[in-house]
Amino acid sequence: MRADRLVATLLLMQARGRVTAAEVAAELEVSVATARRDLEALSAAGVPVYPQPGRGGGWSLVGGARTDLTGLTSTEARALFLLAGPAASVAPPVRSALRKLVGALPDTFRADAEAAADAVVVDSTRWGDRNRLRPAVVDALQDAVVRRRKVSLEYENRAHHRTRRVVDPWGLVDKDDVWYLVAGTEKGQRTFRVDRIGEMTVTDVVAERPADFDLSREWERVVDEVEQRRSLLSATLLISERLVPVLRVRFGRHCEPLETRDDGRVRVRVAAPMAVSIAQELAGWGALVEVLEPESVKAELARLGSELVERYAPR
Repeated sequence: MRADRLVATLLLMQARGRVTAAEVAAELEVSVATARRDLEALSAAGVPVYPQPGRGGGWSLVGGARTDLTGLTSTEARALFLLAGPAASVAPPVRSALRKLVGALPDTFRADAEAAADAVVVDSTRWGDRNRLRPAVVDALQDAVVRRRKVSLEYENRAHHRTRRVVDPWGLVDKDDVWYLVAGTEKGQRTFRVDRIGEMTVTDVVAERPADFDLSREWERVVDEVEQRRSLLSATLLISERLVPVLRVRFGRHCEPLETRDDGRVRVRVAAPMAVSIAQELAGWGALVEVLEPESVKAELARLGSELVERYAPR
């Protein structure tokens, strides 16, 4: 791990010109003593770094020397952060690594790299069907988010009504293969399903974006609003413990195991907008699941069962 730190220290010096041991320690999350030993080790190894004592001093690369350890062009840096950025939304170590790499990039690359790292959030909890194809416009939208360019797009709502609008793209979310665009509009922040976007053009007009906008935070707010609408009714079930993961796939975050009973079954709470929505999800389970309450869900299951018997029972 020390070799990694030495490389990170060298890149940090390249980006900032002069650093103190305290700055290196804070950036790499080590002690000041460790940072000082690493700087001294670089110098002893023949790397052209030198200390400047006194007030305002620090460690610098001799004559502004540079390393091509990264070898990144601006386009390569942007591509790297577009790939790694989504992982950072679910993996704190990746987020930390990106933050350190941003600090090591040349100033001219840094803005695009930071924008690319924040352009996409991954949310693995499903809404709707799985295994959807990635919309063709995702790459163009990513580019618009990074370059801060307004987008003119045609959008079809749930009622299949098409409108043309110009938006400020703020970020993209990949929610279990379903993509969403978070954008600014004349009526404020809006969320668009990317697979409902038709003809689209990235303009040369600079997009506006709030200085304090945080895509992860805003997506959490969007999810909370949607999930409140999706969980208006809850039901309590009994199901075998081995089947709980399967049930969780069907109900996502609206599946909450409550307790394991002596008979090995688990009491679980699930939620959906209506009683019929819960019943439709459970009807195929047959006797594998027992609904304890509410009566409305039991009634819907009984209705579905009667309809199936009426249609398919031998005559």
